[in-house]
Amino acid sequence: MDTLKYGVAYYFEYLPYDRIDEDIQMMKAANINVVRIGESTWSTYEKQDNVFDFSTLIYTLNKMRDANIQVIVGTPTYALPSWLAKKHPDFMVMNHGIRQNYGARQIMDITNEHFLFHAERIIRNMLTITSTYDNVIGYQIDNETKHYHTASKNVQQQFINQLINKYGENFEQFNQDFGLDYWSNRVDNWQDFPPIESTINASLAGAFSRFQRDLVTNYLSWQANIVKEFMHDDQFVTQNFDFEWRGYSFGVQPDVDHYAAAKPLDIVGVDIYHPSQKQLTGAEISFAGDIARSTTHSNYLVLETQAQAFKNWTPYPNQLYQLAFSHIASGANMIEYWHWHSIHNSFETYWKGLLGHDFQPNPVYDEAAHVGEDFKRLSPQLVNLTHEAEVAFIVDNNSLTATSSDWMEFKVGDDISYNDVFRQLYDTFYKLNIRTDVLNPDTINLENYKLIVVPMLYTASDEFLQKLNEYVENGGHILYTFKSGVANINTKVRTAIQPGIISKSIGAHYNLFVDPNGSALVGTSDFALPENSEISDWSELLELDTAHSLATYDGPWSEYTAITENNYGQGLTWYLGTYTSNEVVRQLIQHILGKLQLTSPYSASFPLVVKTAKNSDNATLDFIFNYSDKLQELELPFSGVELIQSHSVSKDEVIKLNPWDVKIIQREVR
Repeated sequence: MDTLKYGVAYYFEYLPYDRIDEDIQMMKAANINVVRIGESTWSTYEKQDNVFDFSTLIYTLNKMRDANIQVIVGTPTYALPSWLAKKHPDFMVMNHGIRQNYGARQIMDITNEHFLFHAERIIRNMLTITSTYDNVIGYQIDNETKHYHTASKNVQQQFINQLINKYGENFEQFNQDFGLDYWSNRVDNWQDFPPIESTINASLAGAFSRFQRDLVTNYLSWQANIVKEFMHDDQFVTQNFDFEWRGYSFGVQPDVDHYAAAKPLDIVGVDIYHPSQKQLTGAEISFAGDIARSTTHSNYLVLETQAQAFKNWTPYPNQLYQLAFSHIASGANMIEYWHWHSIHNSFETYWKGLLGHDFQPNPVYDEAAHVGEDFKRLSPQLVNLTHEAEVAFIVDNNSLTATSSDWMEFKVGDDISYNDVFRQLYDTFYKLNIRTDVLNPDTINLENYKLIVVPMLYTASDEFLQKLNEYVENGGHILYTFKSGVANINTKVRTAIQPGIISKSIGAHYNLFVDPNGSALVGTSDFALPENSEISDWSELLELDTAHSLATYDGPWSEYTAITENNYGQGLTWYLGTYTSNEVVRQLIQHILGKLQLTSPYSASFPLVVKTAKNSDNATLDFIFNYSDKLQELELPFSGVELIQSHSVSKDEVIKLNPWDVKIIQREVR
């Protein structure tokens, strides 16, 4: 992209009356230069089977073209017309033997041949029209696509076919790999394969979850290939990936392998929603942006993020402005609000847009206009930023599935699962102003990083674990957490003393793991603990081989180690054997960063957040954020120019950041 894009999702079809000219006038006043349209209104475009009416789409496209506003067209396949659900009830998603009733969105089996037929037909008819518009810059395929836990007969048969392709008639190997002799689950004829949803076998369930994620990858690739038939060379195809949802974007998406699903895309898109007001930290923008950027090692689009949203998200003054530059600092080339105007009916009536229900200018709109003005002015310096990280996380969907199961003891605790551990670690690096990439075992190049962080890599191949050992032996550094190295790719626990293959580089092992039940950590002379050294939910009772102890347990487990450090070859490993407080995790990470001399040139930590990037002129930019409601001060380690206010700053100068403020320092070239 040659400029920053600033936009909104726009739904002319949702308006209670035609006010598109007024909307466009307000968009232009706010320097909004792109809208996303079309992805939610299949039933408007095809009111009955094979009867198409794209008049509202054409009207919107014409108006936007006349106003010189660019358009991203969404394929309208995530929300079904009622006539289609009635005609083909078989493609409503089925799980646990129950077929989904019509009403909500995303309720279809994305593999069903009837659904795919009708989806392809609406896409082709729609794009025949949109492909003639030169203001269409790209296409979003579907919307926040997932597998929706589809498990209908045809899906199960596809899964069985995958197993047949791998095992043929070698049932001994199949039953051995998945441990199916347990509770007489053994299968010796593919026709006897039981319903997958009722399995009590974590290995089989994990394989099916992986298969379901592959369905998403295949479906998006299928849509992308159709769309590319209509695209011009200067257009792109994207998809708005989302994340585990806990009322906001929380962690790695359990139902999609973003790294595989990104392959058919020209540019990755994401939807990022987060707490606001006093709860705003910027961490969700950062982790989601790091995942998006790492999938393709390039910039990405924020296809949805909040404007006003809910009563507890309505941004404080300056927060919307700060948030826009937070996305840019993480590598986004576009910010697009969901949505332009608040909807007057139905499910999302009170998920408010940039405009309220009265369509009048308001403080949030006014602040968005300020963003648009500065995006336009600063775009040459801020578009296509690049980022360098010396630290990388390895995240893994297979491990997420295994350690988030409600089956006996697979979870760390009732309220603690994979993404809790990932976010505890990620947020700590973020708050210490250490940039990170976030990759998976298939995409990471270990040698590119000085430190690898591995949260709960429960399932992994022998080959990958050996690669991790070799990386350390050759001078790399790894921080592991508990529940790493336990099982193979089939979620089958290894017979070796835990943590299995990686115990060689960790220099410790364990036989027992316990609920600490009120215990705490005890520090050592090498590692002083903070006041809050509580532990909970899961503790591995580590015994030392070549490692030395940084912390032990108190109480009945006092003879065992909780946190280790080990020299292995030319490198170092650390193993965190228990779920502990944020304070202990911060202390451990600071200890590691000190050992490796991985520090920010800024002597700052949260609520002051610093993100560094390079622009297309190879200038170094430091984005400095104050994520608090208090005035903050920071001494600058560099001279340069503050871009937002356009004034010079000097090395050792102390700058002031108002509540929810942002500064962008372009460093002076030495």
